[in-house]
Amino acid sequence: MKLIDKHYNMDLAEHMAVCDANYLRLVKLFPTLRDQPKGVFGVTISGQRTEVIVEVLQRSPYTSLVRVRQLPDAPWGINPGFTVRLYHDARNAEVVEYQGARHFKAVYDYPNRVMRQRDEKAQVNRLLGEYLSNCLRHGAAAAETEEAPAA
Repeated sequence: MKLIDKHYNMDLAEHMAVCDANYLRLVKLFPTLRDQPKGVFGVTISGQRTEVIVEVLQRSPYTSLVRVRQLPDAPWGINPGFTVRLYHDARNAEVVEYQGARHFKAVYDYPNRVMRQRDEKAQVNRLLGEYLSNCLRHGAAAAETEEAPAA
């Protein structure tokens, strides 16, 4: 019996839709992205609180490079760390680095030397989308999450 090698083809329209939605999520979470160097907001899930920081690493008229990370370490699992390139003219945001891994190809042969999945690029961009959606669902601006001093 011969194994069939199903070749993966990236769905470019779906990938662009994910990256477009990620741009909108990032802008909603950090509306002063074009002017401020950093945005901070709190996220609480199941009573566990963490802060998410969106930090601008590079800024040009048409693009920005931001790092999305959380502090302190997340009590519910791995602490995600994304570096994202935002294309303001196209209103698109694409992951360029995740957990130290970078330069994602659209398609990988499998198996490969670093054991990346065939659709690794699509997966990290979908993961960013899920992460940002949870931040929107469970987050609050840092100023709103601070407790008022006792009178």
